[in-house]
Amino acid sequence: MKHLFTLFLGLAAAPAFAQSAADETAVRGAITQFFDAMRKADSTALKDAVLPGARLQTVLNRQGQVSVKDDDFSKFVSSVGKAKPGALDERLGTYDVKLDGDLATAFTPYSFYYNGQQSHCGSNAFTLVRINGAWKVQAIIDTRRKCN
Repeated sequence: MKHLFTLFLGLAAAPAFAQSAADETAVRGAITQFFDAMRKADSTALKDAVLPGARLQTVLNRQGQVSVKDDDFSKFVSSVGKAKPGALDERLGTYDVKLDGDLATAFTPYSFYYNGQQSHCGSNAFTLVRINGAWKVQAIIDTRRKCN
């Protein structure tokens, strides 16, 4: 009986694990969609990857003074649309994705290249929300520094 109960618990948890794995894959896909659009200089696809009112922020440390800078997302989209395809290339490292229902966070280091030259690196923290079955970026906050 004890073995049957253990088997039942394992089978009951399997769909939850499968759903979580599928969600994690979908979250990664939404982030990939965002950066693919940026690489292609496709402002329409970029807007499709985010929720209305999405936030872009950067953590700054200037001479020991830490602050958070808000960037205007519409200006960001406009600048991406004006870029030459391939000029903006943000390369992500490993992902750490956390899920809770329709909310996800993802943390990943990155290196940013402009026209093939490394510009800076840092880490991104994403907040995503699942709306009508699709994961969309709600917020990105990052750090930026010169790479070694």
